[in-house]
Amino acid sequence: MKHYLETAETVLSEVQSTKEGLTAAEAKERLAKYGENKLAQPPKPTLLARFLEQFKNPMILVLLAAAVISAITGIISEGRLEADVFIILFVVIANAVLGVYQENKAEAAIEALQAMSAAQSKVFRSGELIVVPSAELVPGDVITLEAGDNVPADCRILEAAALKAEESALTGESVPCDKDTEALSGEEVPLGDRRNMLYMGSSIAYGRAEAVVVATGMQTEMGKIAGAIAEAEDDETPLQKSLTQLSKILSVAVLVICLIILGISVLQMLVQNGAITLPGFLSSFMIAVSLAVAAIPEGLAAVVTVVLSIGVTNMSKRGAVIRKLTAVEALGCAQVICSDKTGTLTQNKMTVVEAHADDEKLLAKAMALCCDAQLNTDDSVTGEPTEAALVAYANKCELKKYTLEEAAPRVAEAPFDSLRKMMSTVHKTENGFVQYTKGAPDEVLRCCTQILDGGSVRPMTDDDRTEILRQNKEMADKALRVLLAAYRELTMLPERISPEALEHDLIYIGMTGMIDPVRPEVKDAIGLCRTAGIRPVMITGDHRDTAVAIAKELGILGEGQQAITGAELSKIPDAEFNETVGNYSVYARVQPEHKVRIVNAWKQQGKTTAMTGDGVNDAPSIKSADIGVGMGITGTDVTKNVADMVLTDDNFATIVGAVEEGRRIYDNIRKAIQFLLSSNLSEVLCILIATLGLGSLTGGSFTIFSPVHLLWINLITDCFPAVALGMEPAERGIMNRKPRSGNAHIFSDGMGINLLWQGFVIAALTLAAYVVGARTSHEAGTTMAFLTLSFSEMLHAWNMRSLRGSVFTMEHHNPALIGSIALSFALTVPVLLIPALQKVFSLVPLTGVQYLWAVLLAAAIVPVVEIVKAISRITAKKD
Repeated sequence: MKHYLETAETVLSEVQSTKEGLTAAEAKERLAKYGENKLAQPPKPTLLARFLEQFKNPMILVLLAAAVISAITGIISEGRLEADVFIILFVVIANAVLGVYQENKAEAAIEALQAMSAAQSKVFRSGELIVVPSAELVPGDVITLEAGDNVPADCRILEAAALKAEESALTGESVPCDKDTEALSGEEVPLGDRRNMLYMGSSIAYGRAEAVVVATGMQTEMGKIAGAIAEAEDDETPLQKSLTQLSKILSVAVLVICLIILGISVLQMLVQNGAITLPGFLSSFMIAVSLAVAAIPEGLAAVVTVVLSIGVTNMSKRGAVIRKLTAVEALGCAQVICSDKTGTLTQNKMTVVEAHADDEKLLAKAMALCCDAQLNTDDSVTGEPTEAALVAYANKCELKKYTLEEAAPRVAEAPFDSLRKMMSTVHKTENGFVQYTKGAPDEVLRCCTQILDGGSVRPMTDDDRTEILRQNKEMADKALRVLLAAYRELTMLPERISPEALEHDLIYIGMTGMIDPVRPEVKDAIGLCRTAGIRPVMITGDHRDTAVAIAKELGILGEGQQAITGAELSKIPDAEFNETVGNYSVYARVQPEHKVRIVNAWKQQGKTTAMTGDGVNDAPSIKSADIGVGMGITGTDVTKNVADMVLTDDNFATIVGAVEEGRRIYDNIRKAIQFLLSSNLSEVLCILIATLGLGSLTGGSFTIFSPVHLLWINLITDCFPAVALGMEPAERGIMNRKPRSGNAHIFSDGMGINLLWQGFVIAALTLAAYVVGARTSHEAGTTMAFLTLSFSEMLHAWNMRSLRGSVFTMEHHNPALIGSIALSFALTVPVLLIPALQKVFSLVPLTGVQYLWAVLLAAAIVPVVEIVKAISRITAKKD
């Protein structure tokens, strides 16, 4: 159906709807018929495909090759399969199952976050304006749209006021196009020229509209080309990229070392035997494989992904929905938070508490009609908080907005924009037309030439203006938000409906003062920011006096810091502002473009900056910031779509909570990385020293551990505790330290040195255990070394609960870590004690003294690490 060729009334008839919209029952019936308003998603990989994907890892292929070679060797020499084959296969399969589980868990977390941030639409149901998920829209629904809204479905416009739509996603045209309600003529009109249609995938750049939905889901124009649209994959975070690169470097390095070890072993064989024997070569090959297994932290990338997914899920529970994983890292090093005032620092529950007018009834009527908020039949109000307060004020004055609109329906308007700071509406009355204008006091007053005084209209004098400004100042000093109202009577509609045509020669009515109370939790959050080395900055469109009053109440405006207006900022050159941005903590009467300047100035100083925003014009500054924060309640779709994080409660305290959570997540990832890499390093050192040192002494191929031992340790001893470290609660004082630099490497702050010496210590303890056991036999030495290495890595996971503090003074517990260590212990002990399992792992029974030595050597890792951390703390205090 070519709805753009039909009149609005015809289209309503064709979709069996009215301007009042559908009833709830009709909407439910059509939802069942047409399905959800969603584009078809590409098919997800099957469980089998995901499982097979896990085997593409080069190191897994090496293990499988080792299993095949071991199987061939066993069949040739023993006539049966060695136990190594089954254990390697079990470990490889278990690793693949764990990988699939971790992927599913991360995907489920992302899907849950997407559901939380799902788009919503304002729709008329049975004549009442309600908010529903956009996925529940059906053909025939009548929706309202305003600047910043994404168009949720294909629609035919019913009413339009100064409407412009941004349709570049569909047409490639970067300039917003004008829209109206008139039917078009012709047969085929290009999509970009259909002025009376709005399409899914576009957004409202300016103005306001009512429209009827004519197509949803795959029936939309966007749906028809959905097959050609590739959804961008989530970018890896800088941390994930650096870890992926680290894994590649490790893989190459280990393969080179493995080849060197294999070459040395073969040369030793040639020197001693004069020939290369198959059993000898296979033994040397298994040593090289053992080294590869020991060196590669196979679970590292998976652990980081799981920790990140758990972290963002926790953030969502605290009201911060992370849309991009990069935000998690950036949050951990946030140094400046630039926040809107209204709704973020304050409660966004505006209430008119003071009014000055010659006729308060007329003031309330003008304010209610000159806004887009709607009064519902139950006296609740739907709409933007400031306008909702005006409608509620009129209702308190016994003026129902829907009754006022019946008597004086709106026929034209000049919508609000942040440059004019006002809006105007024109209404039809019995005597002709009346225009109401409301907005910022200084802007509206500039358009007034007359004043309502004693029930009659007279010219406005300078004394009148002085008194009005005095009243405005008096209200602003009380931190009230002040709006002025004015009107103009018209005999006919102007030929051109525009701000310039409407907003002049107005008659002043009066002013209202409304208060948006400070959120009680924000003051503590500001204090926490200061303690954490984070600079809070207030940005508002309100008057300077109002902004300063609230900033002082919250503790944002400190000693030596200044407040500046947008007009004053415009006069400062960029170069000068980049140097002096640190002087300003409050920005009042700002334009959206000022926000971009503020962000860029802080970034010029090397500061990691967060910026909040809600309006469509805030999108550029949010995109420019290191952490763009969108408002979940008052934010427009356009702003939320470019944000890295969306606040479900629009609360500044939630940002600070997210910063704390970001620091916790980053700390825990560092703990997991240090634990895994130091453990893997210790295994590599054991094999290298045993092969090159002890092997050369004994005159043959020699190693402490086989691949089976190392796979068991990596899977059981390392992987689960590493994930559990990601669940570690925040350490005491995490918000008492300065933010880390955004350019800081993951191994900075001594972490690289720490994992090196810790790896050497664990290797030394393990080799010491081998030497003690080897007095009895090589097998006893291997058994003691296996026990010491397993237990020391379990205890080392406990060490890693804090990278600097003592684990014995920590105030909180980590049940997940305790559980994972207990599980590792419970699974390892039977391998050491049960004869059948001892045989599978080539272990032997130990004496009581040998067990005691092995356990004591394993336990030594705790006091050694505690002593080094104590020395580091003492040294740090001296510095």
